[in-house]
Amino acid sequence: NGNVYWLEGRPQEAGRNVLCRYDPDDPNKSERDAVDVTSKESNARTRVHEYGGGAVVFGKDEDEIYYSEFTTQRLMKCVGASSEPITPEGDRFRYADGVFNTDVIYCVREDHDNPVPKHVVNEVVSINVKDGSMKVLATGNDFYAHPRISPDGKKLAYVTWNHPNMPWDATELRVADISDSSLSNKSSDHELIAGEDGDTSIIQPAWHPNTGDLFYISDQSGHYNIYRAGFESSILPMEHDFGGRAPGWGLGQEGYAFTDDGLLVTEYSKAGSSVLLVADVSQKDAAAKNVQEFGGKDGLPMMFGGMSPGAGDDLYFVGGSPSTPSSVYKWNLKSKGPAEILACSSSLSFPEEIISVPKLIEFPTTLGTAYGYYYAPKNGGYTCSTDKAPPLLVKAHGGPTACTGASFNAGIQYWTSRGFAILDVDYGGSTGYGRDYRRRLRKSWGIVDIDDVCNGAKYLVKEGLADEERLCIDGGSAGGYTTLGALAFRDVFKAGTSLYGVGDLTALAGDTHKFESRYLDGLVGMYPEDEQIYKERSPIESVNTLSCPILLLQGVEDKIVPPNQAEMMYEALLKKGIPTCLKLYEGEQHGFRQAENIEDALDSELAFYGKVFGIEVPGALDLKVDNL
Repeated sequence: NGNVYWLEGRPQEAGRNVLCRYDPDDPNKSERDAVDVTSKESNARTRVHEYGGGAVVFGKDEDEIYYSEFTTQRLMKCVGASSEPITPEGDRFRYADGVFNTDVIYCVREDHDNPVPKHVVNEVVSINVKDGSMKVLATGNDFYAHPRISPDGKKLAYVTWNHPNMPWDATELRVADISDSSLSNKSSDHELIAGEDGDTSIIQPAWHPNTGDLFYISDQSGHYNIYRAGFESSILPMEHDFGGRAPGWGLGQEGYAFTDDGLLVTEYSKAGSSVLLVADVSQKDAAAKNVQEFGGKDGLPMMFGGMSPGAGDDLYFVGGSPSTPSSVYKWNLKSKGPAEILACSSSLSFPEEIISVPKLIEFPTTLGTAYGYYYAPKNGGYTCSTDKAPPLLVKAHGGPTACTGASFNAGIQYWTSRGFAILDVDYGGSTGYGRDYRRRLRKSWGIVDIDDVCNGAKYLVKEGLADEERLCIDGGSAGGYTTLGALAFRDVFKAGTSLYGVGDLTALAGDTHKFESRYLDGLVGMYPEDEQIYKERSPIESVNTLSCPILLLQGVEDKIVPPNQAEMMYEALLKKGIPTCLKLYEGEQHGFRQAENIEDALDSELAFYGKVFGIEVPGALDLKVDNL
């Protein structure tokens, strides 16, 4: 009906996800006013693969909206201001990445009848929304994603892969004829469309609404490009990656879409900014026609993605800039005026003199060149009190097969407004720079990433942009491992903070969830065959080489990197006599979602560096540091 929907993560409400609706034609609505669709008790978030994604499914009209409830993982139907379940009671099943067609939801289902990672079962199923009955449509492989129904409702396309691959390593695109009741539900019996070489990543299939053609993204050329099934070459051959940021980690990702009249809209990143691309793909041809590109000069924000074409020529997406927090935008493809913000993730506004605008830099490293975003310290209300270069905080993103970005990040501006420079590193292995760059980490996690964060810091010191005596580093999850590794195996940084990071690779190999249970095979080596390599690259095994202060921040309910990782590292540092502090956050999983904990983590890290570097921090948090 022309209404726009989005999900909001709300730290002030214990981190719950809320489905919101915006009606641009409502005469009683004030500008930029949206309403909550899900109830105050709900949390629209799925735990499939633990990282979730694709938690909401839309039916044939706005009276049929379905979502996964985080607390129970049941599939719910929105009914007015409340919800009712359509799947059985109990926490055995999880659901994600669904699409709707004629009273049936087609989605990924994860069966936790046996919670041991190797026994968790992933499948594609159909769920009848009238009676809750389910039917398995694709099974037999370790993982599934992106189930998508053809316009005529007869064919089901999906992506599947097996251990030890991750979705960015090697996947298959298969199609099942669901109109044939005699067809087996075994994936091996379904038509293989792409990925037959076993060394290509296929992601994000989608059917063209008018022609019925199947499209998908593949990295066979060396970059994630868009293809039409039946053709060898890309419809838009480029040395840029399509598919969004860090494709493969979350379910429900869509890096391109089709308008009502069949145009393809997509985006890619170039020099740290998003480029919108619109093309005619209505002809059964290998190449797209009438390709147009748009950028910031056309009124678009600097970074955006997750595009959703609306009625007519309107396009909706989530985006932002270094000074604009993440927002829902509306942009007209014909008028090409300034993009209109429908909702913003923050009600705060910030003056220019306090915002540090990042600069994408390239710097030399072991395997050639690496990338990062440099933020200079900036605060118009203050001047530097020393002639020295500023302290530098290097940030290592999680994943590690993920990436960072240049959109507004309050957690970065927090530091630059207080006198720190920031280097947010896209080390070798990051997405967005092509397949070869992404594969730099193969068998080399704990080497390449550590080299790159260290070389980035040294490059800025050489350029006079950072104080060599006040270099620190932080990172969460895999970035926490890179942080601990850089502190244990190199002599560059003077202090660091690990947020829910990995200290013991052998413990992680034996104690994590199914999705990542074989991830380390490609990053480090086979376990237990290569146990010696695991030990050599585990920071906890090299405490004797550590000599600088380390802060550890950890969620108590983390299932991806369990709390014992931080606790073991803390005990080892205590024993060595190294200044350290461990803070455990109740009610937090992997990544902090509650406002008070996000705030406390930042304030704790600032207080920690204040004590380490002798910086007087007004109003600093009272932080107890052992062995200081």
